[in-house]
Amino acid sequence: MTKNRNAAKSILLLALAFTMLITACSNGGSNGKSSTNSGNDGAASEGQSSNGNGELKPVELVMVFPVAGEPKDFKLVSDEINKMTKEKINATVKLIPIGFGAWSQQKTLMMSGNEQVDLILSGLGTYSQDVAKGQFLELDGYLAEQGQGVTEALDSLDPAFLHATRIDGKIYAVPSIRDLAADYGITMRKDLVDKYNIDTTAIKSLDDLDAVFKIIKDNEPGLIPTVKYGTSIIDIYVGSFFDTLGDGFGVLPGHDNGLKVVNMYETPEYAEMLNTVRRWNQAGYIAKDAATSTETQYNLVKSGKAFSFISHMKPGIETQESRTTGKEMVSIHFRPAVTATSNITSIMWSIARSSKDPERAMMLLNMMYTDKDFINLLDYGIENKHYVKVSDNVIDYPEGVDATNSGYNLQMGWMFGNQSLSHIWNGDDPELWNQLAEFNKNAIKSKALGFTFNADAVKTEIAAVTNVQNQYKVALETGTVDPVSKLPEFIKQLKTAGIDKIISEKQKQLDAWAAASSK
Repeated sequence: MTKNRNAAKSILLLALAFTMLITACSNGGSNGKSSTNSGNDGAASEGQSSNGNGELKPVELVMVFPVAGEPKDFKLVSDEINKMTKEKINATVKLIPIGFGAWSQQKTLMMSGNEQVDLILSGLGTYSQDVAKGQFLELDGYLAEQGQGVTEALDSLDPAFLHATRIDGKIYAVPSIRDLAADYGITMRKDLVDKYNIDTTAIKSLDDLDAVFKIIKDNEPGLIPTVKYGTSIIDIYVGSFFDTLGDGFGVLPGHDNGLKVVNMYETPEYAEMLNTVRRWNQAGYIAKDAATSTETQYNLVKSGKAFSFISHMKPGIETQESRTTGKEMVSIHFRPAVTATSNITSIMWSIARSSKDPERAMMLLNMMYTDKDFINLLDYGIENKHYVKVSDNVIDYPEGVDATNSGYNLQMGWMFGNQSLSHIWNGDDPELWNQLAEFNKNAIKSKALGFTFNADAVKTEIAAVTNVQNQYKVALETGTVDPVSKLPEFIKQLKTAGIDKIISEKQKQLDAWAAASSK
């Protein structure tokens, strides 16, 4: 569990037509079995083939995921990963890390170009659209036959986690085991908070940050008071006010609203956030190139160019962000923890439609949920080079190594399968995983928790609305343009593109889901 969907959340939309590949359980249940995992336009079934003596044939799998930046020792770690996967499932793995800034475009090109992609990070706010476009294979049969460890790991926490990924009763992705709720606030450089005696107890909302940002702007020339997290200043933060119901095109205010779906961009809460961000931009608290910059918040803080970022959070966030940035950080939580389906489906793994060997891809995915050595290699690199053990389950940097010079410092354990199998960093509470479990359990639950929108009926409208959103959203949410004139224009264009039809379809599906859930 470690990072909120966050890192990410927010980014993509692609395309591809598809034919279903497997005969899965009639109700998508995890205990059902398909008679075969073959089919789907001739997708290979090499994982089930043998060399004549019952052994698996050697294959190469392609695994694609976003990163803040490729580590210097990535090849060294990749070589060790391949030794392990070769021994355990007779597969080598071509790891393809893509920078967050280029993720959407490059992922789209790979998928639309029908390149081999076996395992790929999915979710990030566009799960239902991606499924509607046929990008992913149905996983029920593969989970039953090659991915039983995935199902067992998730069901041991709560069967609702896998259930929340179902679209029309079928699973197309499995969520990573991490923080499955989020609270919200701001993370700042502690040295500057201390230097200027900033009273963190006085920060209870976005509007309380003006005075803080003014101190930084007036006294730290060249330092940006606050920078983007996700695609904009408030891209992630809106989740504290709305259940985005997957894509943000039709939301539930307050995570309830009597299950009445509304247009988020027409709500007073959204308009108020835009006004605040615009005020910050005009005051010079946001970089002038914020709308177009692809630099991550972590790299900006690490390089001494940024003071803070607004984000979603969880227990252990301060030590996590401190390790990632190489600077001691302090986090102020001023919005309560909530859980919605998007918290679960924001960071997941799918087998791509273009997989050459779906069975073996599921075996690799199964390792990500069951194999502690594999997880820690992905998460932290090579023992005694990139980390050392302080105790059986607590690790630290080797002598002379820290976040700024480590050859492998992804700090993205929240992404790679089952984070509860990973070591805990020295400085984090040894009970961190138990604290996260309690955090998930005690969070406010959305009234629509478990609902996943099927976008198939409104694919055309979603494509059109997404194009409109791409023209306006980031500029508005970085304060680059004036919301007084541009927000009404944005809303008008959204309506022309068909957002009301999407909301109507989402409302119809939500009503049907609620009726079925009450039986």
